[in-house]
Amino acid sequence: MPNPTEITRADIMPLDEYVKIRAQRRKDMMPVKRERRIEVGPHATFYFESFDTMWHQIHEMLYIEKGGEEQIEDELSAYNPLIPKGRELVATIMFEIDDEVRRKNVLYKLAGIEETAFIEIDGERVMSNPEHDVDRTSEDGKSSSVHFLHFPFTEDQVAKFKKPGAKIMVGFAHENYQHLAVMSDAMAQRLAGDFA
Repeated sequence: MPNPTEITRADIMPLDEYVKIRAQRRKDMMPVKRERRIEVGPHATFYFESFDTMWHQIHEMLYIEKGGEEQIEDELSAYNPLIPKGRELVATIMFEIDDEVRRKNVLYKLAGIEETAFIEIDGERVMSNPEHDVDRTSEDGKSSSVHFLHFPFTEDQVAKFKKPGAKIMVGFAHENYQHLAVMSDAMAQRLAGDFA
């Protein structure tokens, strides 16, 4: 059965029902999220998204904000684009720097970094295609600390990604942030399931 690529209104649990399973659901999601997370360099973390991670995120937003029925459509519109739609992987990239002054200084050096992210399979790069909901670099050149990136694959690249033992790396080719990380075989297997 192909992976679901969209959360509909019918997938949304009533809040009082979600509250009953929330603690267990959060516990169950911890290993799922851990298996879909990779740190790249000193500040960036890629969180690869899926139907399950977005279903969880929408329900958490509804639980936290308690916006009721009016909020549901907004959350569906915000998070459905982050579910992989076939031959792609989708990641939320976060630059996590606790110190506010240091964070600001680093982000001012990373204008346009969302255009330089890549996944490399046996030496072949799949470049990022950022979500264009808002401009993630301000007019004065400061990058956002959060980016939403799509990585569109060809059929051939999907086959290479799924091949056991493929050397897969995730990284940035930005002049001020040239870092990469090798993806574990276990993570590659997990993400291979995102392709429809």
